[in-house]
Order: sequence, then C-alpha cells, then structure tokens
Amino acid sequence: MSLFNIEEVSRMRFYIVDAFSDQIFGGNPAGIVLIDEKDDFPSEDIMQKTAAELRYSETAFIKKVREKEFHTRYFTPAAEVDLCGHATIGAFSVLLNKGIARTGDTYINNTIAGALNIEIGQEAIYMDMGEPKEIFKICEEKDLKELYDIMGLSHEDQGLFNGKKLIPQAISTGLPDIMLPVRDENQLNAISPDFKALAKLSEGYKVVGVHAFTLNTKDGNIHCRNFAPLYDIDEEAATGTSNGALTYYLYLNNIIGNNSVNQFIQGEAMGRPSRIISRLLLDNEKVKIQVGGNAVILASGNINI
Repeated sequence: MSLFNIEEVSRMRFYIVDAFSDQIFGGNPAGIVLIDEKDDFPSEDIMQKTAAELRYSETAFIKKVREKEFHTRYFTPAAEVDLCGHATIGAFSVLLNKGIARTGDTYINNTIAGALNIEIGQEAIYMDMGEPKEIFKICEEKDLKELYDIMGLSHEDQGLFNGKKLIPQAISTGLPDIMLPVRDENQLNAISPDFKALAKLSEGYKVVGVHAFTLNTKDGNIHCRNFAPLYDIDEEAATGTSNGALTYYLYLNNIIGNNSVNQFIQGEAMGRPSRIISRLLLDNEKVKIQVGGNAVILASGNINI
C-alpha cells in the first residue's frame, strides 16, 4: 500500500474545532470526523479509540444520510453519549466550511437524543435541544451540604438572586446535569471539586455532572462552569447541552420567559472564554430551546484506518 495514496485509503477526515468562539484557542475544542456518505460508521470500538486518541472531551462522527439530513454519534474518551452541543456546533461549522451545508438552511441532525433541527444563521449556528425535562430537586439539608461540600463551597447563602432562593435541580435537554446555583462570581471562581467524590455522586444521581452558575454578575451575562469527571472531563470550557438545561431551569424558576435570548459565559477559569447563546420559545405551551454559537477550525487531517 503506497503512503502516497492515503486519500484513496481513508474516507474519514478529522478536524479540530474550537466551538462557541470566533477565535482559535478560545471556546471548547472538539474532534470532528467526517464520514463519506457512501460508507457506514466505523465500529464502536474504532470510534471509541479515535475519540480517546484525539483526547478531546467529545468527538463527533457525522455523515450525510440524505439531502439536508445528517446522522451524528458522539464519543468522550470514556464512552458514547447521547448528544454534545459544542461538538454539534463544531460539526456543522465544518460542513459549512466544506460547502456541504449552507447559510440560511435548516438541517436535521439524527442523534441518540432524537432528530434535532440545526439552523445555520448569518451570525451563529443554532441547534435544537432535546425535550426539556426536570428530573429532580435537591432540597434536603444533608444533600445540599454534601453537594456543595464536594464542590469546595459552603451550602449556606448560595443561590440568592433578587431576594429569591434558588436550589439545585437536575435538568436534561439531551443530557442530565445538576444545575448548581452559587451566590456570585467570586463563589463561582472559588469552586474546587473533589473530582473522585463528584464522579461517585454523579453516578449515584445518574447525571453527567454539575453545571454551576451565577446570575449575580457585573456584565449582565450568566456565568457558569461545568464539571463531569464521571466521563473523564474534570472541567469543560463550553457545554451546549448544559446551558440548554440551564435555560429551562431559569424558565422553571420564572427568571426568563417566552422569546428570551440568553448569553452564557463559560471557560474563563480555564483560560478559554466561551460565549453560548440560547433561545427559548413556547409553541402551543410546549417549551422549545435552542443553543447557538460559532466555531473556528484549528487543524485537519486524515484518519488512516
């Protein structure tokens, strides 16, 4: 086999994309693997090993199945997951860059979490979240203390906003996370989790991890941090599904309403500031949430299998 005929051997191209940012080395990096529409997905073992080799929090494997319709599978270095927001934004930015998708069009993205619409707008790529669900609340004093202690914080006086006491809730718009309200940006920055204990707690609650946030900010944006050590992700710089879930949390707690547009800032503690936009719409009293942002391609190459 000639080394000069790699393109003939491999129909899988990989890209390293920084999602939820318009600058290289910002946002959340993801691996994106484009599979030729004539080919099947590789075996789960190959996709898992590829994700582990690329070493990003998620790698998306995407192929076109018909006009304006794609199928995407998502792998962390440890396991396949139902959905990943930043890898989806990254994948469709690659499709846009390669001329496979076009600005102004809407596409169907088939995932384990469902068939979700992707809108490619002039200023951002928006993806539908899965059906929003409230899974449980954490109200008991001992449970609150355990959770905040694991995150390196006291549970007292947390989650205060405009005289209202917010409590942790597990929410899913594709992946379940615990929404963790903290008092202010100082408390957010002070989070220092016991990652082993957090992984065990996440496993016990059957969630991906914890999405900490504060509404008491100087710039009026919602600032947040995301932790998922159960999936080998100690902290993530931008998490679309978690901010989709946070959007639903804010709606449930009467902080936002119909037609709201929200901006989340994440990744500052990692030196990779990210900007995630969400939109909430009511359609016949059914809540629809979209998450959007931009992405830039850092590198590309062939997967020689």
